Amino acid sequence: MMKRRIGKSVLEVGAIGLGCMGMSEFYGESDERESIRTIHRAMDLGVVLLDTADMYGVGENERLVGRAIAGRRSEVVIATKFGCVRSADGSFLGISGRPEYVKSACEASLKRLGVEVIDLYFQHRVDPNTPIEETIGAMAELVQEGKIRYIGLSEAAASTIRRAHAIHPITAVETEYSLWSRDVEDEILPTCRELGVGFVPYSPLGRGFLTGKILKFDDFAEDDFRRYCPRFQGENFQKNLVLVNYIRQLALEKGCKPSQLALAWILAQGEDIIPIPGTKHIPFLEENIGAVNIQLTINNLKRMNEIAPKGVAVGERYEDMEGLNI
Repeated sequence: MMKRRIGKSVLEVGAIGLGCMGMSEFYGESDERESIRTIHRAMDLGVVLLDTADMYGVGENERLVGRAIAGRRSEVVIATKFGCVRSADGSFLGISGRPEYVKSACEASLKRLGVEVIDLYFQHRVDPNTPIEETIGAMAELVQEGKIRYIGLSEAAASTIRRAHAIHPITAVETEYSLWSRDVEDEILPTCRELGVGFVPYSPLGRGFLTGKILKFDDFAEDDFRRYCPRFQGENFQKNLVLVNYIRQLALEKGCKPSQLALAWILAQGEDIIPIPGTKHIPFLEENIGAVNIQLTINNLKRMNEIAPKGVAVGERYEDMEGLNI
């Protein structure tokens, strides 16, 4: 596995990380034993960055990751997040970046993960009711206390990233980025590069759509949250399949899987980018990691940019876009 450094930190990780969210929630039935085996296989193959959050499975995803890394803590970089508040029954209660909440959320995550320090701590969503300066100030105190090593932001606007960075260096920004979600190229990615902030794309495979394995709406389990995403509904689904079919054809010509082509494109966008495709199955993990061996030519990249320009996807990323990129 080729290595990449996260921003200006000393964190050196594999060029592809692992998103663990779907192991506990949102993507259908979960199997803890298979998920832990997948994490172990990822570590064996040189995947270092493991991404989780306190809201995934209402804390259960952090516990799962903690169990998986027990005895192997030194082999991984743990990234987790706070800010999306949920009740014990899973109800969403809002967004919080209040300093006292930041501190309590961190303590809870440390306990669930079973670690003494979190390597990369993200604010999951920006709290519109709490100045970013106050939130980052509290996170900076956690750095000083040795409870977190580096600070990150998720789905933050360029102006917010700048304000936060002025309080304490931001190491990474995590935002959706893929062949069908390229909005970050306008302001967010250039801002990160200007400031020396690493970029961690989540959903680099378009929530699995760019793998070419999802052919109809009924492929989603009844409890799969993608059923409620605009891009997968009604006519949008069929229109977006056109892009997938183009990618499938290009992958066939390249002699690789559509998922590998899509990830290779992400990797080719810059050495400062570390995508975190999520999976809970070893075969898909191994398929994703194979993307590091795909070399795209200038002509390959040109064709991919032509078939997947900014705005190519039909429909919004989320059912409710309010609160993103503020």
